[in-house]
Amino acid sequence: MNWIALLAALSGALAIGAGAFGAHGAGKEAAEWLKTGAHYQLIHAVAALVALRMEARGPAWLFLCGGAVFAVSLYLIAIGLPRWLGAITPIGGVLLIAGWLWLAWIAARQA
Repeated sequence: MNWIALLAALSGALAIGAGAFGAHGAGKEAAEWLKTGAHYQLIHAVAALVALRMEARGPAWLFLCGGAVFAVSLYLIAIGLPRWLGAITPIGGVLLIAGWLWLAWIAARQA
């Protein structure tokens, strides 16, 4: 089983669900958190698949983990959990940046 592909697909599905809930069932502030989380999570689900295609498993895992930490912390705030969870969001952002830098390094070495 290809765990990266499976988790990327599930991540994409979760992002679409969160975005839809934000668009149709959440208050204004919660909708913004859901929209931001869904946007980042969906982009990085696709990025994980691209990295997997490039045989760059490390960056793919960083995209999936970073996207989950970033988005889920925002989703939890949107459903009413404490706002201090927002302090976790930047950890996900750092993992995403690290994934992009690692992927760039791999691409440069393949050039």
